[in-house]
Amino acid sequence: MLSNIKNRVRAHLINYKGWSTKRKIVVFESDDWGAIRLPDITKIEEYRKRYPQTNNPYLKYDSLASEDDLNVLFSLISDCKDNFGNHPKLTFNTVVANPDFKKIKESGFKQYYYEPFTETLKRFSNHSQSFNLWKNAIDEKLMYPQFHGREHVNVPLWLEELRNGNQELLDAFDLGTWSVPENKSSIINLQASLDWIDERPKEYQEGYINEGLSLFEEIFGFKSITMIPNNFILGEQLHEVLKNNGIKVIQGMKYQKLPFGEDNNQKRRIIGRFIGSENGQQIKYFVRNGQYEPTQMPANYDNVDGCLKEISNAFFWNKPAIINTHRLNYVGVYDQKTKDENIKNFRVLVKSIIKKWPNVEFMDSAELANLMLEE
Repeated sequence: MLSNIKNRVRAHLINYKGWSTKRKIVVFESDDWGAIRLPDITKIEEYRKRYPQTNNPYLKYDSLASEDDLNVLFSLISDCKDNFGNHPKLTFNTVVANPDFKKIKESGFKQYYYEPFTETLKRFSNHSQSFNLWKNAIDEKLMYPQFHGREHVNVPLWLEELRNGNQELLDAFDLGTWSVPENKSSIINLQASLDWIDERPKEYQEGYINEGLSLFEEIFGFKSITMIPNNFILGEQLHEVLKNNGIKVIQGMKYQKLPFGEDNNQKRRIIGRFIGSENGQQIKYFVRNGQYEPTQMPANYDNVDGCLKEISNAFFWNKPAIINTHRLNYVGVYDQKTKDENIKNFRVLVKSIIKKWPNVEFMDSAELANLMLEE
């Protein structure tokens, strides 16, 4: 009972402050699209033999979305509309590139090379037509991409570990991934591209943003006006670079995490955010105030009911409901049964939202950003 009370209090604390609207708006923000995590299906058994015991759901389920995954998801979204004719399109927060493993190895792990994620898709089993499905879904307003990063790996740390002979990472590299259950030689998570400890890699980080956002525009034909940093870690020195590239809103949670190196004590500092708050470069913030993350929740947790309660709390405070829901909930390359269950419950969630709030409006993150900035 005490835990339930604390959760309700936290929900109110997220929503009581910041930009408000009387409109009942729901946004689904979904991270990690485009990034490899686990290797191709042809190598997954070898991967699991090397890492047989991990409770990390990302190392059980996450992968590039196959053609089948996308067809099922887009079919569901196409079948649902609010009373204004809007589909519950997901914001596909996209990692636009992946490492070029062949070239990196040829350099002796001294140089980093990447390829657009659209090229990666062509080499993975059952993914060669995936990007055509992306383009069709954008045209049909079933999803909308925004920027999540150039790649989803901390390149300076990763290359250093490979050069130093980190055997686990070398083994994973040979399988076409950087993901291992735990890199014990560093307190930085390899997934956090913009984290650092001793000295900020300024040239790398600025190139990561400049090149990443340029590649995003080249791939999709439009600029991203919002972004969500990998692992929610972003240094304040990069705000100006983001602004100069057209970023107007940073997606995130109620706390923005700063890199370890930004504190003299090398402890992770966090900054409280609320929807509509602003940094020194006039970039505003979104705060996710709900979640549909069934692969990351206990088996007995009611994900639909929990999300509906969070949406209700957001609407009570006249806030848009911004739902955190990662890609791994919607891909079934390695576990079809779990994907099918997640998709079924997502349909229940969407239908329940429409029934409970007949005047609900589904938006993507860019639409919500434009609305907030206009007002």
